[in-house]
Amino acid sequence: MKKLVIALLLVLAVIGFFLLRDEFPSLDDSSSAAKDPGPRGGAAGAGAPLAGLTKTELAFFNAGKDEFAQAEDVPDGLGPTMNLDGCGGCHLQPAVGGTSPAVNPQVAFATRDGATNTVPSFISAKGPVREARFMKNADGTPDGGVHDLFTIAGRKDAPGCALAQPDFEKELARRNVIFRIPTPVFGSGLIEQIPDKAILANQAVDVPRKKELKIRGRANIVLAGHAISGQANNNGNDGTVARFGWKAQNKSLLLFSGEAYNVEMGITNELFQTERDETATCQFATVPNDVTKTDGKTPVDAIGAIEKFAFFSRFLAPPAPSPDTPGGAESIARGRKLFTDTGCALCHTPSFTTGNAAVAALRNQPVNLFSDLLVHDMGPGLADGVTQGQAGPREFRTAPLWGLGQRLFFLHDGRTSDLREAIRAHRSGSAFTFNASEANAVVRNFNALEDAQKQDLLNFLRSL
Repeated sequence: MKKLVIALLLVLAVIGFFLLRDEFPSLDDSSSAAKDPGPRGGAAGAGAPLAGLTKTELAFFNAGKDEFAQAEDVPDGLGPTMNLDGCGGCHLQPAVGGTSPAVNPQVAFATRDGATNTVPSFISAKGPVREARFMKNADGTPDGGVHDLFTIAGRKDAPGCALAQPDFEKELARRNVIFRIPTPVFGSGLIEQIPDKAILANQAVDVPRKKELKIRGRANIVLAGHAISGQANNNGNDGTVARFGWKAQNKSLLLFSGEAYNVEMGITNELFQTERDETATCQFATVPNDVTKTDGKTPVDAIGAIEKFAFFSRFLAPPAPSPDTPGGAESIARGRKLFTDTGCALCHTPSFTTGNAAVAALRNQPVNLFSDLLVHDMGPGLADGVTQGQAGPREFRTAPLWGLGQRLFFLHDGRTSDLREAIRAHRSGSAFTFNASEANAVVRNFNALEDAQKQDLLNFLRSL
C-alpha cells in the first residue's frame, strides 16, 4: 500500500509539473534593462476626420465634435448623479476623442458651481479619469453597474437638491469597487463596420498555435436575459457580435453614446428615457433631457446630442502610427516581427477590413486596430468580478492597440502608466488552479526575449 501511495504521489507530481511548467519559467523580468519609452511626444497622431468624407458628412462630424467637447449644466439635464459634465473631459489624450488626460478634470469638477462633493480617494489630479462599479449589492447579489462619483447637490443651478454620494470608502473596505477608464473612440466607425463573419473567421485562424499557447477567446454575443449592467433583463434578441467597451458589451456607437450620456453625465435621451436617480427635489429639466429637435431647420440642427456623439465617433479617423519613433525604423520593424513571433498578434490581430458600408469613406477599408474584438479570460490578476453580456468576471475584450504610443494610462482600471507593468499584469493564475490567464504563455515568451529584443518590441508598441 505504501508503495502504491508513493507511486500515486509521483504521478501527481509529474502531472503537476506539466500543468505548471508554462506558468513559472521567466515569471519576473524586472531586472531587464528594456524600458517603456513612454508616450510619444510631438503632434497628436489622431483627432482628424476620416479622409473621403463628403461635405455633408464633414458637417455632421464637426457638429458632433462641438457637442462632444461641450460641458453640460443642470438646465441641460446634467445629473442628478454623474462622473463629469462632458465627453471631451474624459476623452482628451492626445486629442479630443482619445482617453484619460494627464490632468484629471474630475478633481476640479467635484466642487464646480458650489457643488458639495468630496473627491473619492481613488481619484487624483494626476491619475486617470475613472468610473466606479460595485461588484455586489448589499444583499450579496451581483451588481456590476456604475455608481456615479458626484451629485449636483449644492450647485447654484440645482437649488434645493440634497443628494448624498455613494459611500465609496465603505465599499472600498469591503473590496467591492472596481474601476474603468475611458476607451478611445478614434477609428470607431471602422470598427463598427467590420462584419461579424470576419471577426468569427479570424477566431479560427492559427488554431494549432492558439491551442499550444492556451489562447481561446470568444465573441461577446449579447442575448436576451444578459444586461450590460450585470443585472438580468429580458430585452433584445439580436444575437450579433458586440464590440465596444472594455468587455465588448455594446454593439453600436449610438448605443455606446446613449449609455455614456445617461451613465456618465446623467443626461437622459431617446435610448435611455428615464433618470437613474428620480429624487423629486433634484429634477430641473424635462425628460428625456436630450431629444430630436423636430423643428430643426437642418438635419444637423435636428438630431440629438447622442446622435452627434455617434457621428463624431463614426467619422473620426484612426490614429496614425509613427514610422521611426521611438527607437528608429529598424527597431520598430524588428519589434513588429517579435510581436507576431511571441504570440501577441494571436489576440491583438493587426488588421481587419470593413464591409460594404453605406458611407463610402468607411467602405472596404483597412482597420489596423490590433485587436480580435473577442473577449478572453485574463486570469484573477485582472478580474473585475463583473459580468456584461456574455463576458464573465475574468473576461475582457482584447484592447485595440492603435494609438497606444500616445496613451498615458493602461489596463481597464488605469492602474499603471508603465507599458512593461501592463504586460506583466496580463499574467496571473495557473492551469493547476484552473484560472490561468490566456496570456500567460505569451508573457512567458516575452520574458524569455533578450533585453534588446524586448526594447524593440516596446518601441514598436509605442510607435502605434
